[in-house]
Order: sequence, then C-alpha cells, then structure tokens
Amino acid sequence: MKQFPTLTLALAAIPFAEPSACRPPRWTVGQTVQTTSGPVEGHAASVASGVSEYLGIPYAQPPVGSLRFRPPVRYNGTKKIDGKNFGPACIPSNISAFDGDYEQSGLAEKYGITDVGLRILKSIMNPEIPVSEDCLTLNIWTKPQTGEKRKAVMVWVHGGSFVSGSSAVPAYNGQFFADQEDVVLVSINYRLSIFGFPGNPHAPQNLGLLDQRLAVEWVRDNIASFGGDPSRITLFGESAGGASVDHYSFAWASDPIVAGLIAMSGTREGITPQTASDAATLWYNTTTALGCGNASTPPTHLLSCMQSVSPAAILATLVNTIVSPTRMPYSPSIDNTLVFAAPSSHPVAPVPLLIGTTDAESALFRVFVPGPDSDAFWANQTAVEFTCPAARRALRSAVADGQPTWRYRWMGVFPNTELGRTPPTGAYHDSETAVLFGNVDQSVVRNTKEEARVGRWMRGAWAAFARDPERGLEKIGWPRYGGKGKTLARIGWENRTVSLVRGDAYDAGCLI
Repeated sequence: MKQFPTLTLALAAIPFAEPSACRPPRWTVGQTVQTTSGPVEGHAASVASGVSEYLGIPYAQPPVGSLRFRPPVRYNGTKKIDGKNFGPACIPSNISAFDGDYEQSGLAEKYGITDVGLRILKSIMNPEIPVSEDCLTLNIWTKPQTGEKRKAVMVWVHGGSFVSGSSAVPAYNGQFFADQEDVVLVSINYRLSIFGFPGNPHAPQNLGLLDQRLAVEWVRDNIASFGGDPSRITLFGESAGGASVDHYSFAWASDPIVAGLIAMSGTREGITPQTASDAATLWYNTTTALGCGNASTPPTHLLSCMQSVSPAAILATLVNTIVSPTRMPYSPSIDNTLVFAAPSSHPVAPVPLLIGTTDAESALFRVFVPGPDSDAFWANQTAVEFTCPAARRALRSAVADGQPTWRYRWMGVFPNTELGRTPPTGAYHDSETAVLFGNVDQSVVRNTKEEARVGRWMRGAWAAFARDPERGLEKIGWPRYGGKGKTLARIGWENRTVSLVRGDAYDAGCLI
C-alpha cells in the first residue's frame, strides 16, 4: 500500500503558536477567572508549565436529595473555587466479571496478558479516584498567552459503558493537548449507571445526556474568559463518550451549540440504547429490592423513597453490566425526546463530523469478559458493533446530509499499549486514547519515537478539525470521506503516522 505522506508533511509544517498581538493582554498563568459558577483560581499544569489548569469547576448543583434522579440544575455561585483538584468521579457500578483480578481468574495466562496489559486492564476500574453523587464538574486547560485570541474549544466526554469512568482518569489530562495545539481543552463528568440512566418511566430518563448538554452550555457561556471561542466548540468522546456525541447530534439537532463532532469508537447504533420497557424493568427491580415500591406504587411516593436511600444501598441492587441479561443496562434508553426509536427518520445537527474506530475493537472485550474463544466471533463483533455502524453514520453525514465528513481507523500497536499476545490484541478498543492525549503510562515501557510521532500527528489533526471543522482537515491533505475514494485515514499503521485507503476498505459484509 502506498504511503500517503502529504498529511504528515502538512502537519509537520504547522508551527507552534507564537505570541500574537491579538492575544488577551497580560494573561498570567493560573490567573483567577470569573465565571457563572464563581471566580476560579488556576495554576500551572504539572508538566506543561505554560498551560493554565482549572480543575473541579461545578457546572450543576449537586444532584442529591430532591435533585437525585432529576434533570441537572445549573450552578450559579460567587464563592471562590480553588481549581486545584479534580472533582470526584460520578458513582459507578460494577462492569467486571472478574473484579479486575486477572491473575486469579486465569485470563492473564490464557491470553498472554503482559505486565503493561495488566496495568491497563486494572486502570479500567478507575482505582484511587474518589467517587460521589456530587460530581458534576468540569476541567479546563488553556494557554491564552500564545496563538489566537479566541481559540477553538474541544470538550471531551469520557467512556466507560455509561457505568464507569471519570474526567480525572490520567489518560485524559489535557495539558499536552493545550500546550502543543492552539486549542482550549475541556473535560467533563456526567452521571453514570442508575444515577444517570435510571429508567424511571414517570420522569426524564437520560439524565447523563442532559448533564452533558448543560456542561456544553456552561462552556458556551464561560469559555471566552479562558481564551476560548464559544462559536468554535467541538464535542468529542470515545466509546460511551463517542455514542454520547452521536446521541447529542440527534437530541439537539436544531440547537447544537457545537460547531463540530468527533465520535471515536462509539455510535448510537453500535452501542444500542435500551428499550423503555427494559429500562423500566431495571428501575422497578431496584425500587422493589429497596422496599420503595413497584409499578403499581404512586410514582411520586416511589421517587421520594428512592431519593432518600443511600447510594450504597442502591448500588447493592444493581446487576453486573458484563453478565447482565440486558445489554448495556443503565445506559441511554429510548424516550423519543433525546434518544429516538427511529433515528434514520430524525434530523441530526448540521455540523461536520470526524468518526472512526480501532482495527481490533473487540480484542479488549475478549480478555475482559466471558465469551467464545473464537477469532471469528470477536472479529464479527468488531464489525457489527463498531465498523459497520461507523460506516453507516459516516455515509449519512457525508451523503444524505451533505456535511463535511472524515473517517479514520486506528491501527497503532506499541510496546506500552500492548494488552495480550495469545492471540495478539492489536489495536484494541481505547488503545488510541492515551496516545491522542499524550498520556500513555510510561512507568514500565517508554514511548517509541514512532508512537510519539503518531500521537503528535493525531493531536494536530484533531485540533485542525476543531479550529476549522469544514476545511481544517482538507488543509492538511486529508480528503473528505467518500465510500470508494482514498479517504479513510489509517492512523499508526505499521508504526507510520497515516496512510489513505478506500473509504470502504474495511466494510466488507456491512449492509450499507
């Protein structure tokens, strides 16, 4: 396959942002910024000392007491926020069939999981990150003293099967993104598990998606004070975060606020929403187990009872996400308000889209969950749940909606991202995220030169899209997506930055 060097050369030619006469005057690293949540103190990022870091900013009132299982309420305050620490993660529920003990389960030996792989798998459970119901916060990394006066803004939505994850995960730290590219990086928390997706048929169900929207509104209203451009916000996320981005495009089609969307390894179709019936069943299973009532109980009484019990008591009733009889419990459910039963007949936000998957998505789940020990089975899972839904979503955006669209496939395999060797896990689900952010754990194995180069290229490409969602990627030599033209970017293939292949090169068997 012919290497396509234009992309690499084009990005390599883009200089680091230099001080500009139009930048905000007298910006001091970590200076206090006035926001609708109150004045926020900042500080220099831990490594990129020219980046101002603001952590744990509340964008919604604590969703506790009478606000539990209710839509988020905007936070307004005047008290100073110290901005020194990430806010707690939202309360997760169990997603592991083996509670992270891969050695004892025998999976480590069976799949040849490396020391690096063990660290990666155990990190999925967010060890040592505090959790709380009072978790609706966001974080900002910015460098207004250089580059554009009003920078493009990138808002990150984390993954975790809608029952796990946090903006405090080290892989998502935005300091290197903001330091190396002329963008403001924002990451957000949103409610998870039954707290974010309760399934109550008598109240709003998709609270986690409403949290995400309120966070975007906060960014729109406040980001200019951090050197950001509220008219150039890009929403991007991976896995459940990618599916959230896709849901967002349908839910707020007429008022998206954002100027661009990046869906990484997750779509509404691939990570299928629950039916309202299945969601309600899970809700009533919990209310019954807690003695709060069932489907025949007056809804107001039932909700009041559920708002009064402890989070620990609620968690004790939940099914394990991996071994649940319902696929993806405690996740977005069809309400035909935010999540639609027939999305193909519903409009989407008229904004550009960057979408992609990894080459071996399901290799992560093969070593993480019980399932058939079959190469063919897991390859088919990758196609059915990731590749084909991404292909259809890209084609809808590019052809049916006529929006500028780009598609990629992550192919990178590096010593410090290697998961297992029997069989080789390759470019598995989520293996690109830490590379993109520049935060791969190097305590066991350091980055290779090729890996560092690929990560730098990705940050440049994602930032080019954010700065100019309609033309930014074309300017660096990446053509808009088309099914048969050479428009699909293979990133990290054979340790190279990028090469182009036909847009449908990996779509064999997909019903497009």
